[in-house]
Amino acid sequence: MSALLRYQAALLLRSQRWLAPFLLYAAFVGVGVQAGEPVLGALGYAAAGLVPVAAWAVRICLDQEPPAARTVIAAASGRYRAHVAAVLTATIAVLLVGAVTVLALTALTDPRGVHPATAVASGLLATAACVLTGAAVGTLTTRPLIPARGWSLTTLLLGSLLALVTPGSPAAAAVSALVTAARTTTAPLSWLAATTALLLTAAAVALACRATAWRE
Repeated sequence: MSALLRYQAALLLRSQRWLAPFLLYAAFVGVGVQAGEPVLGALGYAAAGLVPVAAWAVRICLDQEPPAARTVIAAASGRYRAHVAAVLTATIAVLLVGAVTVLALTALTDPRGVHPATAVASGLLATAACVLTGAAVGTLTTRPLIPARGWSLTTLLLGSLLALVTPGSPAAAAVSALVTAARTTTAPLSWLAATTALLLTAAAVALACRATAWRE
């Protein structure tokens, strides 16, 4: 699996297709978060933006190989492993961006009585919940389940929006907890949301992997 992860990461870096989602996310955070803003509110805002970024990154990794190369990799390592590696590569990349954002915002915004370590822990858990939810959306809205690019992009955007506003969504729960706590000095630790998002992503990947057997 490590070789597949390195292969997918190299493809992603060389393609430069990662620039669009990550630069848009940087602009989203830079414009939306002001110095002196309550740290928990800023972390909630930044975590919410990671849902479409993660979905977009997963779509990029699952669609970045030419069909011939995808066939060779699938024959050498198996379709399931190749599919999982693509999703993991995108998810890890966005998690790293999210972690750096959490550290930066914790240092630059107003703690409002929240200990920095607690704020970081709270932000990282919310980040994990949002990234994993976005990864699930991206997995379900691209090949092999939705191979058409137009429909794939449309459902990705709609799915990302629904993930942020639908009651019961792990991403919505984590973001709402942080935004609500911004008016207090108690930082929420969204363990349940992060765990639920992980299970949701695992189920989405399992479904997509099974679909590769009869759609590709």
